[in-house]
Amino acid sequence: MLVLGIETTCDETAAAVVERQADGQARILSNVVRSQTDEHARFGGVVPEIAARAHVDLLDGIVDSAMKEAGVGYGQLSAVAAAAGPGLIGGVIVGLTTAKAIAMVHDTPLIAVNHLEAHALTPRLTCALAFPYCLFLASGGHTQIVAVVGVGEYVRLGTTLDDAMGEAFDKVAKMLSLPYPGGPEVERAAAGGDPTRFAFPRPMLGRPDANFSLSGLKTAVRNEAGRLEPLEPQDISDLCASFQAAVLEATADRLTVGLRLFEERFGTPRALVAAGGVAANHAIRSALQDVAAKAQTTLIIPPPALCTDNGAMIAWAGAERMALGLTDTMEAPPRARWLLDANAKAPAGHANSRAGY
Repeated sequence: MLVLGIETTCDETAAAVVERQADGQARILSNVVRSQTDEHARFGGVVPEIAARAHVDLLDGIVDSAMKEAGVGYGQLSAVAAAAGPGLIGGVIVGLTTAKAIAMVHDTPLIAVNHLEAHALTPRLTCALAFPYCLFLASGGHTQIVAVVGVGEYVRLGTTLDDAMGEAFDKVAKMLSLPYPGGPEVERAAAGGDPTRFAFPRPMLGRPDANFSLSGLKTAVRNEAGRLEPLEPQDISDLCASFQAAVLEATADRLTVGLRLFEERFGTPRALVAAGGVAANHAIRSALQDVAAKAQTTLIIPPPALCTDNGAMIAWAGAERMALGLTDTMEAPPRARWLLDANAKAPAGHANSRAGY
């Protein structure tokens, strides 16, 4: 099975061709990603209109590159998969419309993929992980703990009540005048800082649910930074280190609860999987390793190129769905919001639409 995957939900324009073999093993034949970081850097964040226009300009060439690198023709494709949401609606429309056009012209099945499902199934692309397992998805738009029970079977165990984790890192970077993208800059500054200098709150610590909250922590950083102005370089490093330490402790606590909830409902998870751009943070990876060890499970983090947005994960999710006979019609809609767990409801106090994807 050969599947072309297209990803345009935010500021990466990506396409890939993945082969799913008869025994369920995977082979990535191409994975082309064009980041728009430079286009958005001067604005300090992603501008939806700029992102959508860039997808229009770039996508045809990137799809062509992915097909040529894979060495296959459109007539050989078993399906065309596109991220149909959740995400910035302009970009989602570009990718889904392109996939529909390819599918129509070449009479190929279309698969409209939930971007979150693609993240959830990535460890099966990289190491053929068996179900069930626990997913920690942390990025600029998402912070969730999800029980991955099977293809199309997901139970959300925890989510953020406000800011996504990557979003909080980016906002802290912006308030401290660090360059964009902010997450890596906060991590870099924290390496030279004192994590004990500022006693920032550890949101939700000890709660019986597995939800996150990061807006209060972010506000505490802003208040402390305002009190210290003008900021010296060491102040910035100490603020970043103290902020990151609070995130680490809160994350470890929330995941410990999430894994306990998982075990109560589904038994011991085959692994704790981390995905999303935040998984590239070395301090967070170390904290996740400790959580997994205490829970007596394995930590799996896909390679960085497959943690962030990419076409290979979309193609693989499409292949997994097609193997079960799950395809879509040309009426498949683009979605700004699309819950992974169809039965999930936003928790009380939920205020951030991005977190509710």
